Amino acid sequence: MLPSMELLRSETVFSGSHISVAQKRFRRADGSEVERQVVEHPGSVAVLAYDADCVYLVRQPREAVREDGLLELPAGTRDVAGESARECAERELSEEVNLQAERWELLQTIYPSCGFLDEEVTIFAATGLSEKAGETDEDEQIEIVHLPLAEIDAALPGIEDAKTLVGLLLLRERLRDPAGEGPGAGQTSSTTS
Repeated sequence: MLPSMELLRSETVFSGSHISVAQKRFRRADGSEVERQVVEHPGSVAVLAYDADCVYLVRQPREAVREDGLLELPAGTRDVAGESARECAERELSEEVNLQAERWELLQTIYPSCGFLDEEVTIFAATGLSEKAGETDEDEQIEIVHLPLAEIDAALPGIEDAKTLVGLLLLRERLRDPAGEGPGAGQTSSTTS
C-alpha cells in the first residue's frame, strides 16, 4: 500500500449550497508539495435497481452539461445530516422511480472526477422491488425509463453519465456470471425490514 498524501493547509475560497471550493496544499509521499483547488462535495449515491426484465433509469435535465434529457441511474447527493449512504439510496429510489427494494448490495464506490473533485459516489444494487411513492424535489423533471436487460449492450454507447456507465457495466457482468463471481460479488449485502 502506498503511503498517503498529507494535507498541509486548506482554505475555503467559495461556499455554496451543495459544494465548496478550497485552496489546499499537499505533501506527496515523495516529499514534494503541491497546491490544488479542490471542489468539496458531501458525496452521493446511485442505485442500480433491476428485476428479471429491466433496469430502472431516469431521464432528466442536467444544466451543468447543457443536456435536456440525460439518461442516468437514480441518484442523489448525501445532503441530509446523519443519513447513511444506504438510507440516502433508499430515499432516492422512492423519490425518483417510486420504488423500494427488499435487497440492497454495495457494488462500488467511485470518484467521478478525481482531478479536482473529492466526491465519492456509492453505487448500490437494489432488487426485490415494489412500489413506494416518495416525495420529489420541486424543480426536478424526471422521466422513468425501463431499460430491458436484453438491451443493455445496445444502450451502452449512448450512455454519457459515468456512474450510470459503471453501474450498467457491473450489471452486464453480473448477468453474464449468474453464479455471482464477477465484479462486486461478495460485498456488503443486507435486507430492508
